[in-house]
Amino acid sequence: MTSLPEISSWEKTLLLTRFALDKKACDLVVLDVRELTSMADFFIICSGRSDRQVQSVAQGLQDNALDEGFRPFAVEGTQRGHWVLMDFSDVIVHIFYEPVRDFYNLDALWGHAPRARLPESVARLVGAYQIANAPIA
Repeated sequence: MTSLPEISSWEKTLLLTRFALDKKACDLVVLDVRELTSMADFFIICSGRSDRQVQSVAQGLQDNALDEGFRPFAVEGTQRGHWVLMDFSDVIVHIFYEPVRDFYNLDALWGHAPRARLPESVARLVGAYQIANAPIA
């Protein structure tokens, strides 16, 4: 068995972002938390319009990550589909059912974290799935 080359946290973030958008995750933001916490380099926060979509986004991330040679260290919340937390070590993904995201408001809690500048092709997709009033940076 050959070992796969290590990918950077930014490359992993871009892959996971694309996988989430492939499942039509809404209101996706990528926060650069490298200077704010040692728990991860990036947070991806996104929403689904139903618990089933939240579960589908999480499953898509897990399946596609495995295809790329990496996997989450931990996954929590998939059964209910209200808030799925996926820990990819240097990237943490939060997938919320829309009303639950509003309630916990991680976007404001981590509001001091800069939003990562995504490549134009990815930023266009993020914009296509923007449903909340929050502007995309």
